[in-house]
Amino acid sequence: MTKIIAFANQKGGVGKTTTAINIATSLATIKKRVLLVDLDPQGNAGTGLGFVRASHQQSVYGVIMGMANISDNILTTAIPNLHLLPSSLALSGAEVDLLAMDNREYRLRDALAIISEYYDYILIDCPPALGYLTLNALNAADSVIVPLQCEFFALEGIQQLTTTIKEVQKKWNPNIKILGVLLTMYDKRYSQTKEAEDDVRKTFGDIVFTTVIPRNVRISEAPSHGKPALFYDFKSPGAQAYLCVATEIVQRIEKEGK
Repeated sequence: MTKIIAFANQKGGVGKTTTAINIATSLATIKKRVLLVDLDPQGNAGTGLGFVRASHQQSVYGVIMGMANISDNILTTAIPNLHLLPSSLALSGAEVDLLAMDNREYRLRDALAIISEYYDYILIDCPPALGYLTLNALNAADSVIVPLQCEFFALEGIQQLTTTIKEVQKKWNPNIKILGVLLTMYDKRYSQTKEAEDDVRKTFGDIVFTTVIPRNVRISEAPSHGKPALFYDFKSPGAQAYLCVATEIVQRIEKEGK
């Protein structure tokens, strides 16, 4: 059965898109069929996989607006088992456009239902905001992964998101849950990092992934080369950390299914 996971955090700069790209790549590397949906108008997930916007017309925008067939808008990436439903500049106007549409909270869910059987995992990279695009992602998803930067204000940003998820559970998607909180940009040289980690683990307990994503220059360099960290430098600490997180994700989902 297909698992749909949204990567969400309304705070920018927490490594959300980098995480979505590298988890998608990691899952594809272990022979899972993966679709990455770039729901962020910035389109960085596509860029990080080597796509230039001007080189293709495919976009998730036309799909959620009902103007295009989802199957015609999925791109094949250079990574075996990984496909991309890309973003476009038009997506920046989707928040306003959706206001006038029927069933506006479920446009993405309904579109993904058409092709979901072809994938083991569908991952959605959400924009850094809690608008209709993120709401569509949360209504389409089974679960959420929250990337969280290890900093002093880490917990402040996540409170609003957890409140939003509870509202989504109550009004639209009762089955959605937080699959895990992922600590990113982890720098053990600073005491602040360990303090932030302790606060997050104390608050969320076992829901926090055991693996943390280190602050790693190879992760930062990879997008400029249009490659995930695993394909840019497989042996780097960042790439290996994402592989470990992907393993944790599979184990958690398998445990839920028992």
